[in-house]
Amino acid sequence: MQVVLVRFSELPHCLRTTVGVGCSRFGAPRPGRGRRTCLDRSKMVCPCASFWRGRPRSTRIPACLSLCRRSTHYGALWELVTASQQRAPQSRSRILRILGYGLASICLVWVLRDFHIVKAMRQFAAADWRWVLLGMGFDVLSYVIQAIRWKFLLTPFRKIPLSTAIRAVYAGLFANLVFPLRPGEVLRSYIVSNSEGIGVGRVLGSVGVERLIDLVIATASLGMASLFVELDRSLRRAADILGVITLVIVAIIVLLILYLEIKLGKHPELADQRHHIPSRLMAALVGLHAMGTAPSFYLAVLASIGIPACQVFGLWAMMKAWGLPLSFMAALVVLLVINLGVSLPNAPANVGAYQLFCMIGVSIFYPDKSVAASFAFFAWFALNLPFVVLGFVALVRSGISLGTMREKVSALPRQVSGASSVG
Repeated sequence: MQVVLVRFSELPHCLRTTVGVGCSRFGAPRPGRGRRTCLDRSKMVCPCASFWRGRPRSTRIPACLSLCRRSTHYGALWELVTASQQRAPQSRSRILRILGYGLASICLVWVLRDFHIVKAMRQFAAADWRWVLLGMGFDVLSYVIQAIRWKFLLTPFRKIPLSTAIRAVYAGLFANLVFPLRPGEVLRSYIVSNSEGIGVGRVLGSVGVERLIDLVIATASLGMASLFVELDRSLRRAADILGVITLVIVAIIVLLILYLEIKLGKHPELADQRHHIPSRLMAALVGLHAMGTAPSFYLAVLASIGIPACQVFGLWAMMKAWGLPLSFMAALVVLLVINLGVSLPNAPANVGAYQLFCMIGVSIFYPDKSVAASFAFFAWFALNLPFVVLGFVALVRSGISLGTMREKVSALPRQVSGASSVG
C-alpha cells in the first residue's frame, strides 16, 4: 500500500471532493465527510475506515491512497496527490528565491554607487598578499573548529569521526556558494545523517543549537567591543535589542531543558509514550535535552569561542592587506554587522548582502565609502576562494557529484520533513 503524508489544506478542492466520495461510489463505507480515504480497488472496501473515526482532520494525516497505477483514473488521482503535496513547499521556496535575488540586486546597486573600479584595481595591485594568505588560513581554520564543535554536540547520539564532520561542513559551504537561501546547513546534516545513521531531525537540531550558541557569543562580543570602540547610537540600540532577544531565547531554552530534566528524571519512559505534546516537538525537545545535559556540550561551547576569534583574525588580516588602519575590535564589529546582514534570504555566496553590510561596518570607523566598497568586494572574493576548492573536494569525497547536487538540494526539504517526524 502506498502511503503519502499530506495536509488536508494542501489538497485542491476538486481532489477533496473526489477522494471524499470515492468510497461510497464503490460501495465502501465512508470514513467521514471531508476525511481522506483509502481505496483498494481489488477489494472495493475502505480499510482505513476505522482509522479515521474520531481523528481531527486538521492534524497531519497519512492519506493512504492504495491506487492502481495501471488504471488511468487512479493513476491521474495519484499524480494529483503527489503534486499537491509538493506544490506548497516549492512555491514557498520560489518566493524566497525571488526575495533573495531581489535583495541581492538592491544591495549590489547600493554598493556600486560608491565603487570606483580604477581606484579598486590600484588598491588590489598594492595589497599585501602575505596578510591575505594569513587571513585565508584563519578563516579555513574557523570552520575546522566548527566541525569539532559539531562533533561534540552530536556525541550524545553517536561519536562521529572528525573527518566526516569536516567534510560535511565544507560540502555545505560549497552548496551555499552555488545555491541561494543557504541550503548548506541542510545538506551537511543530510551527509552526516546518511553516513553515520543518525536521524535527520537530531542532526538538524544540533545545527539549531549551533546557531543559538553563535547568537549568544555574538551578543557578548558586541557588548565587549562597545567597551573598547565608540559605536553610534543606532548600533548601540541594535545591540540592546539583540541582547534582550538573546536573553529571552536562552531563558526559554533553559526552562525547557529543566522541565524535561525533571520529567524524564521521574518518568524516563515519557519520551517513548504518547502524550499531548506533538511527536515532532517532543523529539526535538528530547534531542535538545540530550545535547544540553551531556558533558560534551561544555566542550562545544568552549570550542565555539574559537570560531568567531579565527574569523575576526581573518577579516582583520584582510584589512591589513588592504591598508585599512582599523583595530582588532573594529574588525569584530564589522564581522558582527556582516553576519547580521547575511542571515537574511540572499543569493548564492551571499553576494550583494555581504558587500553592503561589510561596507556599512567599515564605514562606521572609516569615512571613505569608496575604499569601504572596494574592500567589501576584495574580502568577499579572498575569503570565499578557498572554499570553492575545499568545498568541491569535500563534496566529491562525500559521494555527491555536481550533476546530482542540485537534485539533492531541491529534494532535501521534503526528505527532512518526512524523516524528522520519525528521526
